[in-house]
Amino acid sequence: MKRKLIAYWVCTGIIAFCIGSGGVLQVLRVPQNVEGMTALGYPLHFIVLLGVWKVLGALTLLAPRLRLVKEGAYAGIFIDLSGAVVASAANGAAAFHMILPIVLIGILAASWALRPESRRLLDARDAVSPKSALEAPSVRATA
Repeated sequence: MKRKLIAYWVCTGIIAFCIGSGGVLQVLRVPQNVEGMTALGYPLHFIVLLGVWKVLGALTLLAPRLRLVKEGAYAGIFIDLSGAVVASAANGAAAFHMILPIVLIGILAASWALRPESRRLLDARDAVSPKSALEAPSVRATA
């Protein structure tokens, strides 16, 4: 169990660092980063917006609780990375620009699969069992 938790934090730390630092570079409009993104056809305002979402996604993965928001962060990061692969391929970028996001998708998937119970969404069947539904007090609307 301890190995699984360590593997989770290693994978999550790598993803948070890569996505978060890339987001900071985009928010700060670092010229080299902006040039690379505009070469793919993205406008400056989208680059900054994407950077803000990357930073928020990285922080969400590291934060405690926020189970539902974490699922959205995982999905958003997956969409960002897969979009990077497609944009790079469509614009004839070097293989490195496609391989790195694919590797990061693998690390992201490992982080998601290894996450501890405290960071997973509750199963709907566990959240409301038939017994607890029968014991729940009824709520009446008053006029």
